[in-house]
Amino acid sequence: MHVVATAGHVDHGKSTLVRALTGMEPDRWAEERRRGMTIDLGFAWTTLAGGEQLAFVDVPGHERFVPNMLAGVGPVPAALLVVAADEGWMPQTEEHVAVLDALGIRHAVLAVTRADLADPGPVLDAVRRRLAGTSLAGLTGVAVSAPTGRGLDELRAALRELVARLPVPDADAPVRLWVDRAFTIRGSGTVVTGTLSAGTLATGAELTLCSAAHGSRPVRVRGLQSLGRPVERASAVARVAVNLRGVDRDDVRRGDALLAPGRWSTTELVDVHLPGGLPNPTATLVLHLGSAAVPVRVRPLGERGARLALRWPLPLAAGDVALLRDPGRHEVVGRLKVLDTDPPPLLRRGAAAARGRELAESSGGPPDGTAVLRRRGVVRAAQLRATGATEPAGAVVAGAWLVDPALAERLRARLAAAVLEHRRRLPLEPGPTVEAVRAELELPDRAVVVGLVAAPLAVRDGRVVDATAPAPLPAPVAAAVERLLREFEAQPFGAPDAGRLAELGLGRRELAAAERAGALLRVADGVVLPAGAELRAARILAEIPQPFTLSEARQALGTTRRVAVPLLELLDRRRLTRRLPDDRRTVDAG
Repeated sequence: MHVVATAGHVDHGKSTLVRALTGMEPDRWAEERRRGMTIDLGFAWTTLAGGEQLAFVDVPGHERFVPNMLAGVGPVPAALLVVAADEGWMPQTEEHVAVLDALGIRHAVLAVTRADLADPGPVLDAVRRRLAGTSLAGLTGVAVSAPTGRGLDELRAALRELVARLPVPDADAPVRLWVDRAFTIRGSGTVVTGTLSAGTLATGAELTLCSAAHGSRPVRVRGLQSLGRPVERASAVARVAVNLRGVDRDDVRRGDALLAPGRWSTTELVDVHLPGGLPNPTATLVLHLGSAAVPVRVRPLGERGARLALRWPLPLAAGDVALLRDPGRHEVVGRLKVLDTDPPPLLRRGAAAARGRELAESSGGPPDGTAVLRRRGVVRAAQLRATGATEPAGAVVAGAWLVDPALAERLRARLAAAVLEHRRRLPLEPGPTVEAVRAELELPDRAVVVGLVAAPLAVRDGRVVDATAPAPLPAPVAAAVERLLREFEAQPFGAPDAGRLAELGLGRRELAAAERAGALLRVADGVVLPAGAELRAARILAEIPQPFTLSEARQALGTTRRVAVPLLELLDRRRLTRRLPDDRRTVDAG
């Protein structure tokens, strides 16, 4: 499919021409048909002689409805410029051409309508002269008359040639569908429409709805239509109607966008390049991109650069082409190109001038990912990718995060110092928790801590530890453990009770430290044996008749039921014994 938007002055016959080409009524509102004037966007489609499907976005020509025109033209790659033979170039012809030029639309056809009322030749020549120096220079022109049918076949042929020259869209690109209509269908719910300029949509797909009024939220495609027919998938370029599950009609409006999850970054602050400069930086301007129209405050940065503060966030990427319009003067200020969707703060004196020089030297390509990461320090990989930045060199990957390599080196030094200090202050603990390290280093996520851990450090049981460091016990604890081990010499499986452990000064933390040091084995809460007791028990039990009962095991080990029950369960977990259906056990020879 191909999509073309109309452009031209009011009452020059855009809708009449679309009607003649498609046999469909593009004016959707009764008021439009009553007044004979397009007010809002209209849609129609046809099949060309070669089988190509061609959809039209019919835009209003009156100066009061230029924002509606911009919403229709914004996402569309080609245009049908309409000029009446009996009136010629008019004010909205001028503004519509300025819009197309600012958006960089190069693919277009000129239709000089009402050729039955006046000689179209002078107008064809005059329009071509006016288009010289714009993106539309050299376009094909056709004289037509919708009422008589004159020139319609020639126009269809010109449109075939036009669509054959259009660049092939990227069907694998991340979806960004600008909403130009939103309505409700009984029994189906909310439906939005738009021109899919890149990517592929599919029924059941999960998207992100970026709403000016309600922020971003996940949504799911309940159903999909293209040119009035249900489809399972639609690839760019296409006119699509998307039925959204669980979305209220009031939650979405023109200028919102449906996005591929995690692939777009929304921003309220962008640095841009303005090829024509900024003639009146104090004016209240509106940024138009796709179907969105957002008031902006403009801060000039040099002769051709500027920083735009948007009234609400938009999903933008470096390289996006948009235009600024002065609604008070009813004129297009000029084209802009987005250079940076995550610009640095301008805090120090001279920062704005320095930034202006940076923008002036920019090639206009994607931002330098290495420089962006150096400035940000730590950033989600998906967020950096969504800005359009290049792949950063040497980035440290920490889960879903990227860390600047120089910063990572400093953080690792601080991390090692934090582990050392923690062991000094709390010798009974192996190291600080991952969360404690995250908070101390002021990192955004525990995954960043885990990604920064490198030998000799390691993450064990939720703590950052020195894997090579010995685990010495404090002198009082070591002495208490030594006394306990001597007691075990007489009864290897005679676990002391809580009272005896308290007498020795061995509480929960001391016992845990002794286990980490390899001196004790914690069988269960309150049941402690010498390290290696489980292996010794398995050897003893292997010498008694198999299978054996709990009572037989208890007697063989010379211990109590309090110890035997959890010890046998530990042997089962470590696959040293195997429990049978009748609750007897055998020693696992494997």
